[in-house]
Amino acid sequence: MSFTKSAEHTPLPNPPPQGGREHARGSGVSAANEAEDRVFAANRASSRIAVSVEAGDGASRPKRVREEGSLRVRFPAAATDELEAVLLNTAGGIAGGDDLEIAFSAGPGTRLAVTGAAAEKVYRSLGPDANLRIKLEVASGATLAWLPQETILFDRARMNRSIEVDLAADARLILAEAVIFGRSGMGERVESGLVLDRWRVRREKRLLFADTLRLDGAIAEKLAAPACAGGRIAVASVLAIPADDALVGSVREQTFCGEVGISAWNGLALARLVADTGAKLRQDLVTLLMLLRAGRLPRLWLN
Repeated sequence: MSFTKSAEHTPLPNPPPQGGREHARGSGVSAANEAEDRVFAANRASSRIAVSVEAGDGASRPKRVREEGSLRVRFPAAATDELEAVLLNTAGGIAGGDDLEIAFSAGPGTRLAVTGAAAEKVYRSLGPDANLRIKLEVASGATLAWLPQETILFDRARMNRSIEVDLAADARLILAEAVIFGRSGMGERVESGLVLDRWRVRREKRLLFADTLRLDGAIAEKLAAPACAGGRIAVASVLAIPADDALVGSVREQTFCGEVGISAWNGLALARLVADTGAKLRQDLVTLLMLLRAGRLPRLWLN
């Protein structure tokens, strides 16, 4: 079932009478605008999810789950060595001014894969940014795979996302994010907006990896640049820790629909993907992630 957000039908104050003094008209318009701003602010989502996972009897299980607002998390698979967590946004998408926070903590010896029930949509903003904060903790001997489905941006969307990861010395991580700028099959095109994507990964509190993507203003123009996406509208990044040159060689032997580049250094590997369409990007992501995870992907990725 799909849910959508809509403004409440809250009446605005009556406009000031015509023919009054100029400053009186200005005050009335200002008051109406302020009231309208309050209506929209009241409809913005403020949502939180916090999940901690523990190991026991050969399986990884949720230990604590906290949900607030429109975000939900479900665990559809039977208990195995790897817990599969599926995120849902009952608001039907993300709008300007929304504030979402997602936190997962993988306890010692656990395996956790986090994905989404569907592609997340970020709608046009009237001005405010949509803020998303993701915090991941991976304890000793634990493995966490962050594998949400694609984020689809609409024209004039404004997304400000940060991903903070804290790893134990021997923890393992796969971090993947894909962004599609408009649904090409429906003739959509993202001309302008904001995408600010900030990744920070620390190993035992020391910075291991930092990456920031910022596309602000004329997004279509920037994507057209050869050094950016060469006119393609679907992009993704995948970080693997640990990784080495042998893994990079295996990836480079694969055949992809779009362009995929990967490098390894200091015990980690980073892949960048670009494609003409979201469907081609997804196919390339499945190929890459199946290799990185030895053929193991959340069922929703394979449907």
